[in-house]
Amino acid sequence: MKKTIVFALAIAACMAVSQNAWAKSGIGLAAIGVDAGIVDVDGGGSTLGLGVTADMGTFSKDVRFSLHGNYWNDTEESFGAEAGVRDISFSGRARYMFHTSSPKFQPYAGGGLGIHFYRASVTIPDMDLGGGVIIPGEEFSDTSTKLGMDLSGGFLVPMSARTDFTTDITYTVSDVDQFALKAGVSFKVGN
Repeated sequence: MKKTIVFALAIAACMAVSQNAWAKSGIGLAAIGVDAGIVDVDGGGSTLGLGVTADMGTFSKDVRFSLHGNYWNDTEESFGAEAGVRDISFSGRARYMFHTSSPKFQPYAGGGLGIHFYRASVTIPDMDLGGGVIIPGEEFSDTSTKLGMDLSGGFLVPMSARTDFTTDITYTVSDVDQFALKAGVSFKVGN
């Protein structure tokens, strides 16, 4: 507890000292977006992943900061029993925007940290052995919260002055490793 308080105070002090640097950077909500795609779950199958993003502006000319919220649920059934894993995650990523000669294509690569809220569950149905003998079914579930590291890359393609088409490939190292390929749109806010 004391270490957490000391760490929080140190972060607050560093932020207060670097106030001029924050003012010169372009930090602030620049765009919001949604995305969807395929998530390949380590030890499981592929499933649909949904997400929301917030482009929070630039640290420097070429480095942008973004916030991400993602959801996926992978369920498999065998012999009437069902097992599933769900992940709700929130992460922050820094993205290096590569220089290109075309304003119609903006590639990037980056990474960041996230927090993952996992829920694993198993449902076993009642089993009728015949002759009036029934083994009652059971349901088990467990939740855990884990830290994860994201490595990502992709590109932005302007669709209009205020709308971009986005693609993103992300590999997440966490309790349940995952590879995601998503596409979406983002909408610029403000000026």
